Amino acid sequence: MTSAAQHPETGVRAPAEPAVARSPPRRCVVVLNASAGSAGGEDVAERLRAALSAAGAEAQIRASTGDLGAVARAAAEDHAVDVVVAAGGDGTVSAVAGALAGSDTPLGVLPLGTLNHFAKDLGIPADLEGAARVIASGAPRRVDVAEVNGRVFVNNSSIGVYPHAVRERERARRRLGRWLGKGLAMAWAALRVLVRLRPLSVRIRWSGGAGPRRTPFVFVGNNRYDTALVATQRREALDRGILGVYVATAPTRLGLLRLAARALVDKVDPGRDVEALEVASLAIESHHRRLAVSVDGEVIALRPPIRYRIRPGALRVLAP
Repeated sequence: MTSAAQHPETGVRAPAEPAVARSPPRRCVVVLNASAGSAGGEDVAERLRAALSAAGAEAQIRASTGDLGAVARAAAEDHAVDVVVAAGGDGTVSAVAGALAGSDTPLGVLPLGTLNHFAKDLGIPADLEGAARVIASGAPRRVDVAEVNGRVFVNNSSIGVYPHAVRERERARRRLGRWLGKGLAMAWAALRVLVRLRPLSVRIRWSGGAGPRRTPFVFVGNNRYDTALVATQRREALDRGILGVYVATAPTRLGLLRLAARALVDKVDPGRDVEALEVASLAIESHHRRLAVSVDGEVIALRPPIRYRIRPGALRVLAP
């Protein structure tokens, strides 16, 4: 018990202040993508541990070049763990979130990637120390995740131009070296893809509607994005329980170039340039045996129909 302090002049003892009960530090397992560019160079694991310790959290660092989702699931099954932290870019966050979705284990985010869209939309600080403080003392909140053919994503997924441009970008970086920045490599890749552009013929079905579309891309967001071409890559909310779906209406190279130019200056007209939908689920049918699909920046091949759905409030995440 804290003893009363005696006043130096009056000699009267002031009432003792009650002891403040402190919560034990949060116990974290940090899943670090050891193959990512952000994990190279200096000892990132030690930096992460030090930042979390300074913020008041205890951390174990588990670096892996393999299945990050499996690492996160194993960590979540440990009853001594309070939070599983994704340390990396949006791809790392997506993999860890997929393992935690539907469980009570909260996700923490240390944004180490280039863009960090999910962290930005949650208001998580971009600096390591600020993000660590959120993990140590932030409150868990429920946010939505989306799925494509059973695979969870936290940002967006698309078919058409973008996944092919991502593949071309990675080829360019392998040929020209990793020194070539993602932005410059993506611009080069987009030009190469546009030269070979063949619009997709698909049929889209959703609750209350269906119809054929001839389009260079279909973009599906976990909640609604600010613009159809996602030039700003921002969302006002992550808990509205809807998919934001954008279908480009420009079936030619010239039309898509005009659309891209308008997106760069934030002049996209949702009525003219894209068809926008807000739905809980949809299916994309195609005569192709497989379609290239981007999922939070990673490209995978899926057999149609490509089925999307929203999972409202499926993920607990620590946020400011």
